[in-house]
Amino acid sequence: MKLRIAKTAGFCMGVDRALRKLDQAIRTHGHQGTIYTLGPIIHNPQVLQKYAQLGVEQASSDTIFTPSDMVIIRAHGIPKNIEEKIAEQGVTLLDATCPKVKKAQVLIRQQADQGKYLLLFGEQEHPEVQGLVSYARDFTVFESEEELRSLTLSLHKTYFLAAQTTQDREAFVSIATYLSHAIQTEIHVLDTICLATKERQDEVQALSQQVDAMIIAGGKNSGNTRRLFQIAQEAGIYAVHVETASELPWEDLAQFEHIGLTAGASTPSWIIEEIIQSIGEVLRIKA
Repeated sequence: MKLRIAKTAGFCMGVDRALRKLDQAIRTHGHQGTIYTLGPIIHNPQVLQKYAQLGVEQASSDTIFTPSDMVIIRAHGIPKNIEEKIAEQGVTLLDATCPKVKKAQVLIRQQADQGKYLLLFGEQEHPEVQGLVSYARDFTVFESEEELRSLTLSLHKTYFLAAQTTQDREAFVSIATYLSHAIQTEIHVLDTICLATKERQDEVQALSQQVDAMIIAGGKNSGNTRRLFQIAQEAGIYAVHVETASELPWEDLAQFEHIGLTAGASTPSWIIEEIIQSIGEVLRIKA
């Protein structure tokens, strides 16, 4: 058997940057007060457990802080009003928002300041989306082209289109094409999808044509990981989404000669390495 590992598997730039900021905060601020993240700093349960053991706590928008505390804005960003509310409490506020997400926030605010209405392609309840729409005045979030087509769009409004940074680029292009015909006036399209997301999705598509089965590693609550799993499934091959090596379905995997492995942008290298090691020990696969 042969194991093929995706080159793009694992941390993206934004996740790596956020965790480096958190690590630095633990080293320099830990003795002064409590370090909080507003919600999970990234979407990976095993990483969050590691930091909880180091004393990092997760806060909500209702948490009352003290001036000695440090609050770290997660990689997905937070709503503008929540950030302002926390800053008013006099805490040390460290922004670990992914630069790609921050850029999307800025671009959305610029368009909204011109009185335009935001159409956002993304997951309604995702924390990144909740942060993005806080920079708009009027907005609608939709999760698919089919949902968008069911909406009644006013020809008297000036719309602009943006996307959650981890959305599928091909789907976004199709949505933009539809809107250019559905709305009789020109619509401004913001290019907010992260290139790293496209690279991971493209690699899974290509790899799925070269193997018999795909293993997708990453948090079950990670949107970009779930999309990698979906792409592998759509390729018509066996695919499994696991968080750790302990979840690998050995009997199923033993049936395949060529297996591919990738991981979401929030999946640490040590989880990927554990999966590779376990596969090698159990199935004697060559990487």
